[in-house]
Amino acid sequence: MSTTRLLLVDDHQLILDSLQTLFSSLSSVQVVGMVNDSRRVSEMLLNTPVDVLLCDYQMPHLSGIDLTLQLRQSHPRVKVLLLTMVEDAQTIREAVRAGVGGYILKRTGRNELEKAITTIRQGQRYFSPDVLEQLTCLEESTTADHNPLTALTDREVDVLRLIADENPTHKIAEKLFISVPTVETHRRHLMQKLGVKSVVGMVKYAMKYGLVQ
Repeated sequence: MSTTRLLLVDDHQLILDSLQTLFSSLSSVQVVGMVNDSRRVSEMLLNTPVDVLLCDYQMPHLSGIDLTLQLRQSHPRVKVLLLTMVEDAQTIREAVRAGVGGYILKRTGRNELEKAITTIRQGQRYFSPDVLEQLTCLEESTTADHNPLTALTDREVDVLRLIADENPTHKIAEKLFISVPTVETHRRHLMQKLGVKSVVGMVKYAMKYGLVQ
């Protein structure tokens, strides 16, 4: 496999410099850029070929998950690897639903970091052992919890999935062969049944319960 072109994104310059030094000793990785403002990533990708984007989860402006969702639309071939200190199960699950290629913790060693990059470059996902443990615990607790989506009709689930995939109302109507007013009615029912007040709330439910990948 050719050298992996890596873009580093972190709001702390010291972290960026340290990572660049680390990767300079790896022949399998080439750092093609460093960005300390997550809002500049899209601009950077316009002119710089990148295979893997390595970033933190907690950053000003755009979080690692925000970037992942953005790149799924604009640069779907770029894989995102989160390198972070955040290890709570809900955040990890949210990252998985957003489509990250990998999730590893900042206390990891160089060998695991290199393995993670190689793994997601090959089209697979990589999660640190501690992260996998958190995901397992969350799966066990989720199966024991009441799933609010069971209260929805099949049509409401279809509408919720399309909303979460960022389809506007008229597109949802076209795809489901229903009228725009009917879509709006389903939207109101969804908000009432899920107890949310906005599209963002509905999307969070769709991500939590696996309606979107």
